[in-house]
Amino acid sequence: MIVEGAARRVHIIQGEYKVVSDPEVVLTTILGSCVAACLRDPIAGVGGMNHFLLPGMASSPMTGGDATRYGVHLMELLINGLLKKGARRDRLEAKVFGGAKTIATFSNVGEQNAAFAMQFLKDEGIPVVGSSTGGEHGRKVEYWPISGRARQYPLTGAETQKTVALEQRPVVAPKPVDNSIEFF
Repeated sequence: MIVEGAARRVHIIQGEYKVVSDPEVVLTTILGSCVAACLRDPIAGVGGMNHFLLPGMASSPMTGGDATRYGVHLMELLINGLLKKGARRDRLEAKVFGGAKTIATFSNVGEQNAAFAMQFLKDEGIPVVGSSTGGEHGRKVEYWPISGRARQYPLTGAETQKTVALEQRPVVAPKPVDNSIEFF
């Protein structure tokens, strides 16, 4: 039995994903209009989480740091990461969180994110065994990828606005290392 306080916390930020097989790891994230998909293979004992800002389309070209903002890219990375660690596609199960409408005057990108995640998983044949999407407030999510247990905490209005501000910052790709050589 794992004691919650003993768990090693790994925080996932926008544009990231993480796959683990350590039963003492809990993955965490904070969501406003963003969505986190939590997937696991209960037999292989491996699971993971992603955190994306926009749905994205498989047909639209994405390069560099831009790609990490899109669900289509992060969903593929998460699934492939699970498969590399021994998961089988036919045993995967999912939980989906986020997609709040955090600013009343803006288009509802959160709803689009949640709908995208659900449709993507349906198209991939991955059953969604739990979800909490929509609403007007953000949420903090904790996910134990080996057991599949998940817990969320609603954020207050002020906490949600802080999360929205972080989500609206552009994701900047790391600068490539300068490997150029200048000859004289």
